[in-house]
Amino acid sequence: MTQQLTGLDLSQVDLASEVVRTRRLTLRPFRSDDVDAVLRASQDPESQRWISAMPDPYTREDARRFVEDVAMRERSDRTGLSVVIEDGDGYAGSAGLYLRPGRLGPEIGYSVAPWARGRGYASEAARALADWGLGHGAPRVHLYVDVRNAPSLAVARRAGFAQEGVVRGCLEYRDGTRGDAALFGRLAGD
Repeated sequence: MTQQLTGLDLSQVDLASEVVRTRRLTLRPFRSDDVDAVLRASQDPESQRWISAMPDPYTREDARRFVEDVAMRERSDRTGLSVVIEDGDGYAGSAGLYLRPGRLGPEIGYSVAPWARGRGYASEAARALADWGLGHGAPRVHLYVDVRNAPSLAVARRAGFAQEGVVRGCLEYRDGTRGDAALFGRLAGD
């Protein structure tokens, strides 16, 4: 079913154990021992500002649920490729290629831990996941960025995505208001 919805051919891929490597990073499956790093990274006010779906306050149980119930299950259910962004020092953030149905194709997401920012890891991970999806037959991949999040807008551009427009009022903020997101896409020929 995922193949029909996203264009991906994953028939020869063990999504549960798939690892993507870049020059500097390993994008690997989550493990139970990542809970503490996820908890630590998720205390960051900037992460909480831009990821409104993240519980606030973010507890150890929230981190455990994300790692063991969400990220691991996406892979086993073949609905996503959630990854730990790992550099030479260990946990540097998380990212994913989400295989939800729709015309826009797989969606990329990323979040870099505060201690690993400023090194280009988000754009490197986003580019690698987009390349992986396109390399497995997706005709396109996309991502959304809050129009006020200048660092993330720059990440999308550095990762080779083209801004295709603005989706008005699609973001839900914690205070009940709504905001706009820039829609970025990459095609196989980009």
